[in-house]
Amino acid sequence: MAETPNPATTSFPAPTISLPLGMEILRTYSGALICLEIVFGGLVWMLVASTNVSVPLLQGWVMFVSVTMFICSSIYLALFLLGLADKINTDWNFMDMSYHFIALLFYFGAFLLEATVSSAGIYANSTCIRRPRGNIITFLDYREYNINVAAAIFSFIVTLCYGCSMFMGFRRWRK
Repeated sequence: MAETPNPATTSFPAPTISLPLGMEILRTYSGALICLEIVFGGLVWMLVASTNVSVPLLQGWVMFVSVTMFICSSIYLALFLLGLADKINTDWNFMDMSYHFIALLFYFGAFLLEATVSSAGIYANSTCIRRPRGNIITFLDYREYNINVAAAIFSFIVTLCYGCSMFMGFRRWRK
């Protein structure tokens, strides 16, 4: 007699996805926020890269976070645009929430570090001389100071976008 196969070994549960696939994702708030995360994250990347990195330890982390999250968010959006999320068996609602939580933590730290670089300057004629902390004195001209301030503002905007995405992902996951 032929045995019937165990259904647990021959089938997998369908992936849990609350977001639409294809171009429809761009019509949702989550899709729009992911696009904003990519655009503003790219701006942070370009702004920090366009300055003379005055504090490499702090701005190196900002660069790492902006480049990494730009790439990860682009891949994440591409998975939904190409419909590949339906072919990967996982709980996408949980993945969405956890990804945006990690990105929120990283970008919040990057925002604080970038704000630290652009705060508390002493201005000379055309140069911003930072108060020494330890043995490090940082010289910023007005252009670089303004670019660092803009990078801090955009990193805060990206942090808010990731926070909103995480909140919406949490609501989808809890349903």
